[in-house]
Amino acid sequence: MVLNIRAVIFSLGILVLFLGVALLLPMLVALFYGEPEWWAFGVTALGSIALGLLSWFRRDEKRSELQIREGFAIVAFAWVVLSIVGAFPFILGGVLESYTDAFFETMSAFSTTGATIFGGGGNPDIEEIPKAFLFWRSLAHWLGGMGIIVLTLAILPLLGVGGMQLYKAEVPGPSADKLTPRIQETAKRLWLIYVGITVAEIFLLMPAMGPFDAVNHAFATMATGGFSTKNGSIGQFGSAYIEWVITVFMFLAGVNFALHFRLLRGKTITVFRDTELRVYVGIMAVATLLITFGTWSPVLAYLPSFQGDAVFEGYASISEALRYGAFQAAAIITTTGFGTADYEIWPPMVIGVIFLCFFIGGMAGSTGGGVKVIRHVLMFKNSFKEVKQLIHPQAVIPIRLGDRVVSQDVMKNVLSFIVLYLGLIGVGTLVMAFFGLDLLTAFGATVSSVGNVGPAFGTLGPTENYAHIPMAGKWVLSFLMMAGRLEIFTVIIIFVPAFWRR
Repeated sequence: MVLNIRAVIFSLGILVLFLGVALLLPMLVALFYGEPEWWAFGVTALGSIALGLLSWFRRDEKRSELQIREGFAIVAFAWVVLSIVGAFPFILGGVLESYTDAFFETMSAFSTTGATIFGGGGNPDIEEIPKAFLFWRSLAHWLGGMGIIVLTLAILPLLGVGGMQLYKAEVPGPSADKLTPRIQETAKRLWLIYVGITVAEIFLLMPAMGPFDAVNHAFATMATGGFSTKNGSIGQFGSAYIEWVITVFMFLAGVNFALHFRLLRGKTITVFRDTELRVYVGIMAVATLLITFGTWSPVLAYLPSFQGDAVFEGYASISEALRYGAFQAAAIITTTGFGTADYEIWPPMVIGVIFLCFFIGGMAGSTGGGVKVIRHVLMFKNSFKEVKQLIHPQAVIPIRLGDRVVSQDVMKNVLSFIVLYLGLIGVGTLVMAFFGLDLLTAFGATVSSVGNVGPAFGTLGPTENYAHIPMAGKWVLSFLMMAGRLEIFTVIIIFVPAFWRR
C-alpha cells in the first residue's frame, strides 16, 4: 500500500479552508473594537479559503477510502500547516516581528499548551496586544482542544468515509471511545457537549470579568490551554469566585467527554463506576490537600524551606490555602496551566507535588494533555501483576479495568507510549541544554511542552515566559508540543521509513 498523497493534500486543503473561515471571527472582533489590524486576519482568511477551494477543485473524484496511513499523515501535517497559516496574522498585523515567535505562539495555541512569548524579548505585553489577537489565541486554543479534525468531521463531512482513521489518530488517549457506530454523529455530539459546557462557563464568568474576558478564558479553560488576557493570568483578577469557577471547569475539561455524554443520557451509575474517573478524582483530591496544607501558615511553619529572593509566608486561612491549592492542582493535572500564584517560591514539598502533577494529565478522551490517568492505572496494574506472577509463575493473571479484561495489545501500546514519552523528554532536555539553557529550565521546558502544560520551572515559571528561548529551541519545543498533543505515535510514525514504503 502506498500513501495516497492526493487524498492527504485534499484533506489538508479542506482543513485550511475551515481555518480561513475561523479567521473571519477575530477579523469581526477587530472591526467591532475599531482595531486597524483587522485586515491581517482578512488577508490570511482569504488566502486560506482560496487554497482550500483550489484543493477542492483539484480533488480526485475517484478517491478511495482513507486508510490508517493517510489518517496519521493528515493529522500530523494538519497541525503543522494550520500553525504555519495561523501565524501570519501576528506578522501581518505587526504584533510580532519574528515568524519563529509567531509560529511558536500559534502552535502553543493549537496544541493547547499555553506557553507564550509575549511579555519578553522585545515582544509586547499581553495587555498591549489588540483584542482581536487575544481572541485569536483563545479561539485557536478552543479549536485545538477538542481537535480540528473532529470538528471538521462534525460540520464538514467533505472528507467522506474513512473518518475513523482521523479520529483515532487525533483523539487523546490509548484508544478512541466510539460512542456511536457513526463517527460523524459521534463528533457532532462531542462538540455539542463541548460547546454547551463552554457557554455555561461564559455565563458564569461574565458578571465577574465582562464578556470579552469571559469568552477568552472559557475557551482557554475548556481546551485546557491556559492563555489569558492578562499579564498576571487569573491571579490578576484577584477574585475567589473567578478562581473557583475556573477550577471546576478545568476539572470538567479533564474528564473524558464520553462520560459527559453518558451522564447526559442518564447513565449515572456507569459514569461513577468508571475506574479512570475515580482515580482522576482521587489524584486531584490528594494533590489539592497536599498543596493546601503545605501552603497553610500553621503547617508551613513546621516544613523545611529554602531561602530565596522571595519569602513565602503561607496563607493565613485554610479557605485561602484551599482556594490556591485546588486551583493549582487542577491547572497542572489537567495541563491547563493557568496561574494564580508563583509556585516556585512555595515549600520544596509542595513544589515536589506540583512536579509530579506534570506527569499525570487528564483522562483519556478529554482535552487535557500529558500521560493520561488511564495509562498510570494500567501501568500500576501491570506492575502488581508482575509481582504476583513472581509468586505464582504458572498462574494466568489478567489485567482488569472494571469488568473488562485489558488486552495485551493495549498494554503493549501503553508501555511503548511511556517509553517514547520518557525518551522524548530525555532527548528534548539534552537538546535544550545544548542550546545553553540550565538543566532545570531545559528539563522543565521539555516536560511542559510534551505534556502541553505551559508554565514550567527555572526561568520558565508561572510568572515568566518563553521569549528568551533561542530561536532553534523554539522550533524544537514547537515540535514537542505537537508530538505531545497528538500522543507521540501519530508524529513519530511519520519519521519511520516503513511508513512511506509499500
